[in-house]
Amino acid sequence: MKLLRFLLFPIAIMYDLVTTFRNFLFEIDFFKQKRFPIPVIVVGNLSVGGTGKTPQIEYLIRLLKNKYLIAVLSRGYKRKTKGFIKVTNSHSANEVGDEPLQFFKKFPEVFVAVDEKRVSGIEQILMHSNTDLVLLDDAYQHRKVTGSFYLLLTKFDDLFVDDFLLPTGNLRESRRGAERANAIIVTKCPENFNENHQKSIENKLGKYQKPIFLTAISYSKIVKGFSEILVDDLSNLEVLLVTGIANPSSLTRFLNDQKITFQHLEYPDHHQFSTKDIEQINLQFDAIQNHQKLILTTEKDYVRLSSDIKSCYYLEIETTFLGNQKQDFDNLLISHIDQFSINS
Repeated sequence: MKLLRFLLFPIAIMYDLVTTFRNFLFEIDFFKQKRFPIPVIVVGNLSVGGTGKTPQIEYLIRLLKNKYLIAVLSRGYKRKTKGFIKVTNSHSANEVGDEPLQFFKKFPEVFVAVDEKRVSGIEQILMHSNTDLVLLDDAYQHRKVTGSFYLLLTKFDDLFVDDFLLPTGNLRESRRGAERANAIIVTKCPENFNENHQKSIENKLGKYQKPIFLTAISYSKIVKGFSEILVDDLSNLEVLLVTGIANPSSLTRFLNDQKITFQHLEYPDHHQFSTKDIEQINLQFDAIQNHQKLILTTEKDYVRLSSDIKSCYYLEIETTFLGNQKQDFDNLLISHIDQFSINS
């Protein structure tokens, strides 16, 4: 696989030229960008794969929802519909995407919508709601909207500065794209992160002269679903773990740390579970001899699985900032929002 990626290096060079030229055309206003009269907070990354955008969006919702009227806009990745849709209780993941549906179910007071055309989506939101700000999910490369604040996410053990462009590496655009960021968030760090490792990451990213924040994934102490049980009680059960996310390593590491015995059925990111998949899951679950057992999945996968597997459970996650960085991050973002309102 590594050899194949190396052989594709000339294609990566061409890809770099194309994406760099595209960004240049936006920067000189040859391609038009739309600015909006309210703050637009863009959350995204330079690489493909799971950097933790969903828990970061949820962190922002929790931080801001009691002070501002928030709207969340996503393209609704892998949905089977087109155009603008305001997410409601009547929608399925197939109609609006798993992440937007998850946002709505957790935060029903927030206006959640999907639209593959982000300019049109924000315009529709402003027409249909009194919104103070928009959180734009996974839109770092969507240059037709000019965000007011860009949060660039990068995974602690897969930093964009150590990567290369597709198809040789996993970058969607050149590392130079980091220059658009207002802050860089390093995600999925171990909670007991070694200080020397932290310094090494900060030194690598320091050349971009952006505020750098280190975050970890925090797992709930309660497993939810068909009923509620404590995570500690999972060690007495045999678990069938079902995941359809880009990188389940953080979850599997957590389960191992908790001394939980599990089998793992791993599917691609945003996998649409077919009837055959459901049959496979049930067959593997039935084959577990231990009567003390359950099916565990991620919250994102639960949105897609719960209608077909009534007895599955999920584990909620949250973004947490390491050390005392939370207050610094919160102040930086809220200061931007309040200053935007003063200047507009």
